[in-house]
Amino acid sequence: MSGSYDRALTVFSPDGHLFQVEYASEAVRKGTCAVGVRGKDVVVLGVEKKSVLKLQDPRTVRKICMLDEHIALAFAGLTADARVLVNKARIECQSHRLTVEDPPTVEYITRYIAQVQQKYTQSGGVRPFGISTLVVGFDRNEPKLYMTEPSGIYTAWKANSIGRSSKTVREFLEKNYKEDMDQKETIKLAVKSLLEVVQTGAKNIEISVMLSDSTVKSLETEQVEAVVAEIEKEKEEEAERKKKPSTAASGRS
Repeated sequence: MSGSYDRALTVFSPDGHLFQVEYASEAVRKGTCAVGVRGKDVVVLGVEKKSVLKLQDPRTVRKICMLDEHIALAFAGLTADARVLVNKARIECQSHRLTVEDPPTVEYITRYIAQVQQKYTQSGGVRPFGISTLVVGFDRNEPKLYMTEPSGIYTAWKANSIGRSSKTVREFLEKNYKEDMDQKETIKLAVKSLLEVVQTGAKNIEISVMLSDSTVKSLETEQVEAVVAEIEKEKEEEAERKKKPSTAASGRS
């Protein structure tokens, strides 16, 4: 029981918990799923899109944002909180360019985002940001993928997921991730992992691909549908292969 220890952000419970931070993590788990996968010379972000209403402009519903020319971010959790955090990160990117005359590294901006998130777990009169982020980009032509949490922790990953059913997706990535994947394999793994939780197929999946020259391209729905169709075909072929040995064995008996 939380008792009255969740009334104020700055009060620890007797067993060392900050309940408001844990509630923020729960808001992330209720958000749509986002996936990041690092390849040999490519990094892919994939997100689960909510179905837009008939009269709504889909361009205004974005789960993948650019922070700088070479850094992109996907988030899970409260969209309004993400907008505030993304704006802070964009200003920091431009401030870094003005001060140092160099673009910020992916780790630098990830550390800044995590620092802002941590600051909002330690002050009275505020609440934690209810989002986790996946930050991707290239540093010296090397792909990078970082994750930040509402508590202010940030970690580097080869592949990871946040949001709804993230544990299931992470387990799938652990089983299927290979080192030095090319662009096609990386995109396929990101789509495959999202299909673990997205039942409606390609129309509810958004994929952004960042290449080593820091160009970012968002895949059209038709391109995502083609990848999904290829994955479905592979699954059918695998099911057929599994059936054949069993039919051969029954024939011998």
